[in-house]
Amino acid sequence: MKRIKGTGVALMVAALWLTACHKLEGEYNDARYNYDVLWRTLDERYCFFTYKDIDWDSLYDVHLRQLYRARTSDDVFKTYCDLMANLRDGHVNLYAAGDVGRYWKWYTDYPRNFSEEVVERYYLGDDYRIASSFSYTVLRPEDDRKIGYVRYGSFSGGFGEGNLASMFKYLEPCHGLILDVRDNGGGNLDYAEFLAEHFTDGKVLYGYICHKTGRGHDDFSTPQPRYLEPGDISRWRKPVVVLTNRHCYSATNTFASMMQVLPDVTVMGDSTGGGGGLPFNSELPCGWTFRFSAAPMLNAAGEQIENGVAPDVFCQMDTVALRQGIDSMIEAAADYLQGME
Repeated sequence: MKRIKGTGVALMVAALWLTACHKLEGEYNDARYNYDVLWRTLDERYCFFTYKDIDWDSLYDVHLRQLYRARTSDDVFKTYCDLMANLRDGHVNLYAAGDVGRYWKWYTDYPRNFSEEVVERYYLGDDYRIASSFSYTVLRPEDDRKIGYVRYGSFSGGFGEGNLASMFKYLEPCHGLILDVRDNGGGNLDYAEFLAEHFTDGKVLYGYICHKTGRGHDDFSTPQPRYLEPGDISRWRKPVVVLTNRHCYSATNTFASMMQVLPDVTVMGDSTGGGGGLPFNSELPCGWTFRFSAAPMLNAAGEQIENGVAPDVFCQMDTVALRQGIDSMIEAAADYLQGME
């Protein structure tokens, strides 16, 4: 465990109080002991210290002093959460029976750029089709260049080959396809890869993954390539716009990075929210569990995507038009596709 440096007599007195009087319920639940386990685990296994320029050593004593002022389990929980917030990572969480610690600033200071009500009322309407977790319809049906629209709200929603084949067959008369993943907070990375494989005819490098190989902040394996490898599956072979906003996180963030390497795909909208590290779960002696990013994902150029994926074409919501039931981002995507040869 890390030795306390320069804390002085006052901290020694507080430490005696903390050890003697401040217990959570159960064995091995001394607040200071759990603090050290949490700090050390993150020190050895969290993967973005260097990339985010975080001086983790300097934060030990800062939050230890905060812990000495704690008087309740809620105070201890908050101290641990405050320590973890320095990682600035939406994949970092602390789970207790009565609360979940989380970091949400990766999206709270950004425009929403999405209205579920407008999409459902004015674009999907009452007669849209459903294929497992996908909602889809045809936009501008009176035009020669019709546009397919697919809404997919979570990569936690499973789907199969039959769902995609049926959807693509229905949308086949369309000139292009809008795949709207705005506000998709992620889920299963396997689903992201499986979906992306339906937009390529060949094996394509989409990125890399690294793994921790030691306790040092920069102890990583050589980046291991990740590929999209289409099998004997139905594919969409017309232009695609993937519509994104800041609420696209984790698996959706990686999905946007995957799709950017494909020749007939354009990512449009706002930058995604990030979440480029695969999360790992651990447990404190007191029974609280915590999650953190342990393995960084890189794009095809070997660049970090932890802070988000920039779109190929940037656009944002026109809030005046939105009040009239017009999603200007969907309209921009449809215009873009109709203008393609």
